[in-house]
Amino acid sequence: MKAPVNNYESAAAYIAELPRFTKKHSLEHTKEFLRRLGNPAMDRKIIHVAGTNGKGSVCAFLQAVLMAEGAGVGFFTSPHLISVNERIRRNNIPIGDELFLEVFGQVLPAAKEMEEEGAGHPSYFEFLFGMGMKAFSKMEVEYIILETGLGGRLDATNAVESPLLSVITSVSLDHTDILGDTVALIAREKAGIIKPGVPVLYDGGNKEASAVIRNTALERGAPCREISNHAFEIQEVTRKYIAFSRRNAYDKYVTYRVPICGCYQAMNAEIALEAAEYLLGEKGIQEGYDICVDSGLCKGEDIHRKAALREKRRQEAIASVRWEGRMEEAAPHLIVDGAHNPGAVEAFVESMNAFGKNDQGGGIIIVFSAVSDKKYEQMIEYLCRNLDVKAYVVTEIEDARRVPAEELERIFRKYTNQTVVCETDIGEALRTADKLRDGEGDIYCLGSLYLVGMVKKWLKGGSDHA
Repeated sequence: MKAPVNNYESAAAYIAELPRFTKKHSLEHTKEFLRRLGNPAMDRKIIHVAGTNGKGSVCAFLQAVLMAEGAGVGFFTSPHLISVNERIRRNNIPIGDELFLEVFGQVLPAAKEMEEEGAGHPSYFEFLFGMGMKAFSKMEVEYIILETGLGGRLDATNAVESPLLSVITSVSLDHTDILGDTVALIAREKAGIIKPGVPVLYDGGNKEASAVIRNTALERGAPCREISNHAFEIQEVTRKYIAFSRRNAYDKYVTYRVPICGCYQAMNAEIALEAAEYLLGEKGIQEGYDICVDSGLCKGEDIHRKAALREKRRQEAIASVRWEGRMEEAAPHLIVDGAHNPGAVEAFVESMNAFGKNDQGGGIIIVFSAVSDKKYEQMIEYLCRNLDVKAYVVTEIEDARRVPAEELERIFRKYTNQTVVCETDIGEALRTADKLRDGEGDIYCLGSLYLVGMVKKWLKGGSDHA
């Protein structure tokens, strides 16, 4: 590949072109790439997070709690919705264009060198991961949160050999053509991030996945802790937030309010709080989850006072999280959600039904699009059979893998007698949805993260918004 790169725009364009010229590489390839970069930021406290759904939210909650404790936090995430800079963050602020260009210039020579030697140019994800680690090495960050891109075992982020903690979120069917067609097979790929002796926290919501994760941890001598639905109690569910309390002796009377509607967010927040408690030395992860013994320096009222202040900080941290594309109110009465696989759609429906009709106003409108490698018919069938919807508007994303709107329309009509409208243009789809809303209820856009990004771009740049 040619690289006439001398400004941010040309650097971003170079990276955007990589999928056309590169391929998926082995983990050894990524490790060699990092070695040539000097193994940047490997001296920081790294938290590695995998899972089918919820991993981005867990990362966002964990980032907020660690920041509330005064720590600098680097965060490598994917995908981005508008700008590629979103993938590399410090304290939830995307990397600036100047530093982006600087680390690009430092990473590119190693990539070109590997290409010239016949080893192959790093892939799109590898290249950005290298940039992220290089950027974190220049930043004042104590912790680095790495979100896997796909799977876990063979993901580029798994090139980090000694994380401080591994976290596995909800596991369900997705990318079945790559990861396997059963929950157990997919769980095995996610559990591939578990390292010998490195503690692991995991969502115990699926028994089949839990058994695989537990057995993998046992084989590798990794202390593990399952987080089940018994770890918390949901107090209130609304379209604006979900409130829950934790079922432990320390803060069972404390209510946490998550400003991202969705019943599943209570589990994600609980996992993040448990992870933070381990990272900050407040709990140890052992069989039975032993509580670390207090040093004895703080006693009596001082302990309670400090505990109360800590709880307040964490309540405020959880309440402050804004995670784009996760039940996000992008505009009045317009919510975008990244549900893009059957498990995520089931969670979306559960949350919508938990809100109740009174909180939904005059019924809801669904704007839907999908990519061809997802189980989109299964998602559509579940929506139609389990959610009371006023009308559906199908559209297309700007990607070669898009499912034609006409195909989506055909499938919706197969499972519902409600109104189904086909609009290939995103602007027309949103305007049509607004007309169907007719001043009552809300519009929900889901089916693909690409759709979320397109909606947000349209809202940002359009002049005649719905």
